[in-house]
This record gives sequence, C-alpha cells and structure tokens, in this order.
Amino acid sequence: MVAELTANPESLYLLEQRFRYTYENLVLRLRHRLMVVPPAVHGGQYRTGHGLNVSGALVSVSETSDSFGNHVIELGAPAVTEWIEFHAWALVGHRGPGGVTVLTPGFVDDGRLLAPTPLTEADDEMADAAGHLAGLSSGPLDLAERICAWTRQAMTYKYGTTGVHTTAATALAGREGVCQDFAHLMLAVSRAAGLPARYVSGHLIGEGGSHAWVEVIVSDRPGENAGPTVAVAFDPTHDRRAHEGYFTVAVGRDYADVAPTSGTFAGTGPGVLSSSKQLSLADQGQQPAAS
Repeated sequence: MVAELTANPESLYLLEQRFRYTYENLVLRLRHRLMVVPPAVHGGQYRTGHGLNVSGALVSVSETSDSFGNHVIELGAPAVTEWIEFHAWALVGHRGPGGVTVLTPGFVDDGRLLAPTPLTEADDEMADAAGHLAGLSSGPLDLAERICAWTRQAMTYKYGTTGVHTTAATALAGREGVCQDFAHLMLAVSRAAGLPARYVSGHLIGEGGSHAWVEVIVSDRPGENAGPTVAVAFDPTHDRRAHEGYFTVAVGRDYADVAPTSGTFAGTGPGVLSSSKQLSLADQGQQPAAS
C-alpha cells in the first residue's frame, strides 16, 4: 500500500480518468457532475491544460467553481440510449515542495470546517481521543501530527469492507477501511479537538486509483501578529505529511462534497459504472487525442 515514489518538481504529469455508464434501457434527462479536474493552482501545484471528451450521447457542458474553489463540470443529456463515457484529462505539476497551501484569512474561521457532517460525526471514542491528544499537544500542528498518528493506529487498511457512505464511526467500530475512511476519521477527531480541517480528494504517484487525505487549517503565527493562514496536508492512511507526490483534485467537508462522478436521470434502472484512472509522467507537449 505504501508508495515510495515522489514527483519530480520540474516535470509535468498527465492525469487521465474515464467513467463509463451502461444502461439496460433508455434514460432521459441525464444531469451529471464531474469533479475530476484539479484546480488551476493549489499551493505549489499548478495545472497547464485540461480537457473532456464525451461519447455515447449528445451533451451540453458547463464549467464552474463551487464555494471551495473546486473545478466543477456540469453536463446534461436529453437522452442516453445505451451508454455514455466521460474521458477527462489534465496536465499538472509542482513548483517546490508540496503539502502547504496559503489561504485567505477567512478560511480559518470557516464554520463548515469545524462542524461535523453525517460522515464525520464524532462518537465518544473519538471525542475522548480529541480531548486527550489536545491535552498533550504544544500547538495546532503538533495536534494534527498526533491525530494523524492516532488515526493510522486506530484502523487497519482493508479494501472492500466499507463504501462511500460509511461513516467515520462505523469504520472505527470495525477497525478497518480505506483512505476515505482514514480521512473521515481524522476529520472527525480534528474537528472535535477544535481544529478546522477539510477532506482532500486527489491522486498519489505510485498508487493506481484515487486517494484521500486531510488538510488542517492553521495560522503560522497565532495572536496579534498572526502569519498567513495555511492548509497543511496530512495523509493518515500512511501517517505522514503530504509531499509533492500528492496531486489535489478537490477539497470539501467530506467525500460527499467532492465525489468524482455523480448525477441523476429519469429511467427504469440503475447505470453500471466502470472506471479507470492513471497518473503518469507526461511527454513533452503531450495532450490526449480526442476519443
């Protein structure tokens, strides 16, 4: 599970993702949201180009930003007869070390990053851990380090036992889960300890699929002479700070805010989803061809 590869700060990386929905019967009035394109800038991370190819149906496409600054693609199709496929790509790189993003001061006071959500509601065990770790800590970053380590020790990584609707409390009770469960658990304990934090979806070089981690919001220098507000990234699945091998796609309160693909349609049956994702070193001037 542990990935030892890191990014070359002078290189560009190609992130490609495909999502294909297959339907047994005709579906109508498809409305779909994709949150798969990294932001133009996120700390030292930058995007030099991106695109989306859609096949299988005629669609309308619009690109917007949500309240967290995420890049959101909204699509609509009057009808889909059998299948629809989305092929999204982006070229991304890093300038300098990753893992720290300077924010506008208002972020540290954003109540959404302290409030529990249905996926990150703290139970008694999490609340006790939050109080204990806060009492041991010398400051916000030390507290975040301790919560990250506690989260990693609290569960075992195991694929297939949890899903996107699994709460932090359920994952902790079962003592196992995947990266999104580790992230939800760290968020729950952080917020219970009074530490603003947000969920991060993205990709990690050396791992095949998507990854999830946490950004803790702190001021460099608390008090009257406060320094810049920063988001410091922690990966509780690996118990470490994030580095330039991590590429952020979206941030929010929890997974529900940043689900890569979601939507609605009118029809008689569910769609079957198949997907593939790849993050690889880009060749000079590389850009995927239209499909």
